[in-house]
Amino acid sequence: MKRILIIGDSCQDIFVYCTCSRLAPEFPVQILDEGHKILNGGMAKNVEANVLSLGVSCDIITNPQWETVTKTRYVDNDSNYMFIRVDSSHKIEPCDININSIYWDKYSAIIVSDYDKGFVSTKYINNICKNHPCVFLDTKKRLGTWAEPAKFIKINHIEYTNSKDIIDNNSILANKIIHTKGSEGVDHCDKHYPVRTVEVKDVSGAGDSFLAGLVTEYIKAQDIEKSIKFANQCASETVKHKGVTSK
Repeated sequence: MKRILIIGDSCQDIFVYCTCSRLAPEFPVQILDEGHKILNGGMAKNVEANVLSLGVSCDIITNPQWETVTKTRYVDNDSNYMFIRVDSSHKIEPCDININSIYWDKYSAIIVSDYDKGFVSTKYINNICKNHPCVFLDTKKRLGTWAEPAKFIKINHIEYTNSKDIIDNNSILANKIIHTKGSEGVDHCDKHYPVRTVEVKDVSGAGDSFLAGLVTEYIKAQDIEKSIKFANQCASETVKHKGVTSK
């Protein structure tokens, strides 16, 4: 049976949908009337939810008590305009699970969902990649030789820009980069993969949906081009809905 291991930092995404009809009399700031609230597992937990929604079994190694790490978004109920995002200051401790205690042969692929909150170091990621032949790395860290053993490295446009000088001078990394550019599609190995135009309601979690679609399809088809195309479809479906969704 195909099975994936996800390793990375997690949080709880909180969406508070509000209405705003007036400004405060003391200062020209919006007064928000809270409506309904939606809670979802975020970051690596959102990747897990997406993998499961695609019918693939998975395990996850993430920070304990991840629910205490929160990202709270206050959003206009009608327009979906985000007024403000408030992040908790809860610190994420480094992963203390011994690499050698993980039964690597149990998994068809490993996903490292690294939001750079402190759970996985570059050394830890490097060791993960050396212990399994099919590691998909999604990281917000600036790239370096530590990432070379990964099979594929999925990064968005901001992350790509932050590491462009390194990528341009490292052919090993360059050949593994899957560069996502939102509505402009995806680049991989000098090939462009466009995405269909859809009405975008919320981009929250689109990268996690792309990653889950990419890996679940790859362990079935063993074809990265087909996997990128499927991942694009997953992300395009996600942005059509409010909040963080698993599609």
